[in-house]
Amino acid sequence: MAAARKSNGKTVVAALGGNAILQPGQVGTFEEQLFNIDRAMRRIAQLVEDGWRVVLTHGNGPQVGNLLIQNALAAKTVAPMPMDVCGAESQGQIGYMLEQTLLNHFRKRRLEIPVVTVLTQVAVDPKDKAFDNPSKPVGPFYSEVEARKMMLEEGVAMREDAGRGWRRVVPSPLPVEIVPRKAIVDMVEDGIFVICAGGGGVPVVRARNGALSGIDAVIDKDLAAAVLAANVGADALLILTDVPKAYIHYGSPEQTALDTVTLSEMEAYAAAGHFKAGSMGPKVNACLRFVREGGTAIIGSLIEVVPAMAGTAGTRIVPDPKTVKKPARKRASGGTA
Repeated sequence: MAAARKSNGKTVVAALGGNAILQPGQVGTFEEQLFNIDRAMRRIAQLVEDGWRVVLTHGNGPQVGNLLIQNALAAKTVAPMPMDVCGAESQGQIGYMLEQTLLNHFRKRRLEIPVVTVLTQVAVDPKDKAFDNPSKPVGPFYSEVEARKMMLEEGVAMREDAGRGWRRVVPSPLPVEIVPRKAIVDMVEDGIFVICAGGGGVPVVRARNGALSGIDAVIDKDLAAAVLAANVGADALLILTDVPKAYIHYGSPEQTALDTVTLSEMEAYAAAGHFKAGSMGPKVNACLRFVREGGTAIIGSLIEVVPAMAGTAGTRIVPDPKTVKKPARKRASGGTA
């Protein structure tokens, strides 16, 4: 007989950082990634056993990067796939590992909860200013000669990357719509554990007639997680990373960890430049986006999942007192996010 699962009636969207899948210094073998994911899912399973209804999303940067390297090395033998297809491939790869290990942990805990991975298209605005200034580095490094040849012959944008060589850069537009949002909402409400919007989702654009087509871009996974959290009416957004909290004056003698802060306080810290674009900035922006809708956002370490949700670890961003009247739990069944 399955164990009874206590429920607090609340939903959290948890966004796993890349360190949950592939850690610095690792080669990236399947065994390494599966081991890392297994450890992460043990903590997520504990969260479920504690009564949380969890919707899971994840990063995919290293995996897509490896696929692009494989494309480049095998281009003369196998036709290379575009970036949106590589993103879809990585969703399946990572989703398979997450789903399998999570089901195994549920079995150990005698929890009979179905788990489904959803291949998730995420629509972006083709007029997003990011398309005018590609800035997200992806794939392998090239020499300047190789990069300039690729720019001339293939029409791709390339940029020198911190003295390490030249890399392709692609746009990073804002997520506008989780395309299968209605199906995701229905499954969550039916008690299914849903893994979706991996890597920010497969970037697509809509034509005037509504037709979808893929586009070369990378959507920030944390911003996509904020849209997802609003769509499923989540009470909380949990951004899991490799540091225990968000900090102001990071890396200086004045470095200070943030515990519980209000939306206005966090907006002021962000405006003052405390969170860098290449690290904590996108995570904070995603949290602010969700908290403006009335929810609570937490930034914390992967090894402190349960304490973070209990309020004893991590940085918690809450709405300003007496200013937010609408509840966070609004269900979105149509329209754009």
